[in-house]
Order: sequence, then structure tokens, then C-alpha cells
Amino acid sequence: MFDFGLEGYRPRWLNGRAAVTAAQGPRLRSLVGRPLSGVRLVWDLQDDEWFCDCPVLLDFDGEQVELNHSRLDDLSITWNSIDPRGPVRWDGFDLRWRRDERSEAHALQGQLLQDVELLTWAGRRPVRRSRDPDLGTVDVHFRFPRGGLTVLNALDENGLAFGPPAPTYRRHPLR
Repeated sequence: MFDFGLEGYRPRWLNGRAAVTAAQGPRLRSLVGRPLSGVRLVWDLQDDEWFCDCPVLLDFDGEQVELNHSRLDDLSITWNSIDPRGPVRWDGFDLRWRRDERSEAHALQGQLLQDVELLTWAGRRPVRRSRDPDLGTVDVHFRFPRGGLTVLNALDENGLAFGPPAPTYRRHPLR
């Protein structure tokens, strides 16, 4: 199993909202009420940019959720298995963990998590699955009093979006 160059990391790939809800829903829901302490990303030092193939780490006051997308429909959610002080070993790249200091991420830090939703891509209407292979992909949205953060599938890698989910998503709160 590929560990993304991260010692101790063992992704657990899930497909579809039902599988993600069953495996991770209660634990994701348990984050509600906790403050966001930090967002960490793997940074490509040579190109000075986010290396979005590696997991996104969200720290909620000592409880670290690790989200990673692969292919068009794989989502792995793991917990407290990655040490962001440790090395990232990926041949051909000079990679390091770094706090995401974008103003949107920084503005969310310290805020209490209000809700977690799974989002499924619904596409633009009318649409046929043969024309939109992203239909049904699962993303995770974290809602705060003054903003939101979505860790999304950006076609075989991770993406981040700030603010409310786009209207092209179906929203599925974890209750």
C-alpha cells in the first residue's frame, strides 16, 4: 500500500457517501464544538506551492483528521496517524509540512466547528453521468460561525474551497 511518503500513514479508501457515513460519520460529528487549531498541507519547496497529492490535516484542539482524495471517487479519512513534524519522502520532490497561512484558513482558526457535512457533486443540470464522471464524488465540508472549509476531490488530488458549498453540491449533514 502506498503511504504517500508519510511514516505511519495508512490510507483507508472509501467510495460513496454511504460508506463514508458508516465508517467515519460519528467520529467526524464528534468534532462539532471543538476549535480549529490549524490546517497543515505538504509544500513543494522547489516550486513553492501546495503539493495537493498528500493528505490535508485539520487539527481540532488535539484531534487531527487527515483527509485525502485519489482517483475520481476515493476518499480516505484517518485520525492522528501523521506527524507533521516528520519528513515527507517522495522521490524527485523536496517536500515539507507547512501551516496553510492563507487568509481564509487563518480566519477559521480558533473558531468552534458548528457542523460537518458530506457533499456529493450533483453537477449542473441537465447532466448525464456519461458526460460528468464526477457525479457522486464525496467531499467534506466543515462549517464555522464565520466561514467554511471544504476538502474536495480536485480530479485525483485534494482541493480546498472556503465559504459555503457551491450550489452544484447536494449537502448531507451528519446527524
